[in-house]
Amino acid sequence: MKATLVRLQSLTATVFSSLTLLATLAACGPSTPARSDGPAPTVAVADALCRPTPNGRQMTGCYIDLTANTDDRLVSVASSRAGRIEIHESKMENGMMVMTELRAGMPLPAGQKVELKPGGNHIMLLGVTQPMVAGQTVDLTLTFEKAPAVEVQAAVAIPPVEASN
Repeated sequence: MKATLVRLQSLTATVFSSLTLLATLAACGPSTPARSDGPAPTVAVADALCRPTPNGRQMTGCYIDLTANTDDRLVSVASSRAGRIEIHESKMENGMMVMTELRAGMPLPAGQKVELKPGGNHIMLLGVTQPMVAGQTVDLTLTFEKAPAVEVQAAVAIPPVEASN
């Protein structure tokens, strides 16, 4: 009887351990994928261009077209060719064009092309480490609030002049 009781306790312990293991494995099983409320955020980049830096000038503007598929924000730009890079807003104040750093970044409304261009919003490279000569390219890394970072090669060239109305 004592042997039967020991076997019964051993069997009960084995069954209990097996059920505990099964419950643990079930909890660790394949999870339901996170629900997505839309497409993954992406930003299309076009027409990246930086002005040349003649006569040892150590700052220059870069221009680019950005189109985000969801509301996003350009939060920073990096390049080995500049000590510091700022995202600038240009606007008229008291009859003068004023540039202001957008410390919180540049808003990118979903589906709308945002043009960073001469005389408007732009990327400013400060402390340029080596001259930028027309015909070269400059590597830029664009970092967004939601979309993955984008590596871009901007052409070094004088931007085309827009026709006035």
